[in-house]
Amino acid sequence: MIAGIRFSKVGKIYHFDAGAITDLRQGDGVIVETSRGMQLGWVVILGEDLETPENEEIKSITRKATPQDLMQRQLWKAKEEAIIEQCTAKVKNLNLSGVKIVDAEFSFDGSRLAIIYNTETDEKVDLKAVRQDMQKIYSNVQIELRQVGPRDMAKCLGGMGACGLESRCCSKFLTDFSSISIRMAKEQGISLTPGEITGMCGRLRCCLFYEYDQYMAAKEDLPKRKQMVNTPVGVGKVIDLAPLREGVIVDLNDGGIREFHKSEITTIDNSEK
Repeated sequence: MIAGIRFSKVGKIYHFDAGAITDLRQGDGVIVETSRGMQLGWVVILGEDLETPENEEIKSITRKATPQDLMQRQLWKAKEEAIIEQCTAKVKNLNLSGVKIVDAEFSFDGSRLAIIYNTETDEKVDLKAVRQDMQKIYSNVQIELRQVGPRDMAKCLGGMGACGLESRCCSKFLTDFSSISIRMAKEQGISLTPGEITGMCGRLRCCLFYEYDQYMAAKEDLPKRKQMVNTPVGVGKVIDLAPLREGVIVDLNDGGIREFHKSEITTIDNSEK
């Protein structure tokens, strides 16, 4: 039996062997060993034949989580919030402009602490003093400084989306960030004004990816822009498309600009004289 496990609400799913635990159910908390130490995760899917990435190492679940384990995690959570405040104050005292402490994460057993930060520039930032301060407080803990990009920072911080949704997509349900380009906005006829296509993270909005494939599939059955077509009221040139309506917007010269359904038009070979 393979179990898909998440370590955060909208984190990636990692796969573990659950064969040794007979009463495991979806929603159960489990303790597993990861590259970052022992962690508490949650079972989100169970199956005999779950597809797993070829390069993913499948380890066994150590055991189910107990009420004491859940209480311990809450104690670490409280300390993480205090660490964020301490590190933020240290960054301010060091006058490190453009550096933001995004999060702090203890491993389940408290042996490791990751301090997660973001910078506004690509220049290397020296946070050795921050690490040293934390090491004095947590002398028996292995401390790691982990830099993340603007999208990961937005996911950690949460908040309202640029579209007005109370929760950003990245912190609500996105587990991976897809590659997004300006072309996706162009193909969907979206304004290229920065405010229209830029998310709160300062990068292209993740939602540009959502309907891109549908737009491209719909356009396969439509003529290209500048293509000459026959319409019920005469010949014209295609100046725009309305893919989701299966519509074609045609300039009829003296007849003005009109929209036709794809079934109402036929294309004219541009090579014809």
